[in-house]
Amino acid sequence: MVAGVVLAAGGGRRLGGRPKALLVHHGRPLVEHAARALRDGGCGPVHVVLGAAAGEVRATAGLAGYGVTVNPAWEEGMGSSLRAGLAALAGTDGPVDAALVVLVDQPGIGARAVARVRSAYRDRMTLAAGAYDGERGHPVLFGAGRWEGVAEAAVGDQGARAYLRAHRDALTLVECGDVAQAFDIDTPGDLGRLA
Repeated sequence: MVAGVVLAAGGGRRLGGRPKALLVHHGRPLVEHAARALRDGGCGPVHVVLGAAAGEVRATAGLAGYGVTVNPAWEEGMGSSLRAGLAALAGTDGPVDAALVVLVDQPGIGARAVARVRSAYRDRMTLAAGAYDGERGHPVLFGAGRWEGVAEAAVGDQGARAYLRAHRDALTLVECGDVAQAFDIDTPGDLGRLA
């Protein structure tokens, strides 16, 4: 079982405090697009990690059918949200063999990229990531045997970056540049990428 995790807790500091989860893309909040990409790409269960404006996100976004975890330490950075998401999966009913992680602010990564990276799963030590012209990006797949190490290394705003660097020899890169675009919505200038 490959579960999905959406990291959607950030407060959008560089966007003037507009939580990215609530940014609208094709008429719906970004968090819905990310969760749907995981589900449609073959992941289940799917958990969404919220933080900033969690109450508003829950009231606004259609998250029925998804697990929702609120990270009270979201201001510490992405690392705390990744730890919260992996902990939520560890507490689900039934064994979860891997977690496939997407970021809420990358609407160009959809179900086709998710399915492609998900297909790289081999065992509970699998480590795989989407690649764009050979450069590592998202989604990222962590076999359950790696969760403890990932959680220990996930500090600040780096997420799993340090872990992935330290284990690059075990990392399978899955080219996704033909089915996805890996841009981020980080600054007001990026908002034009939303439709």
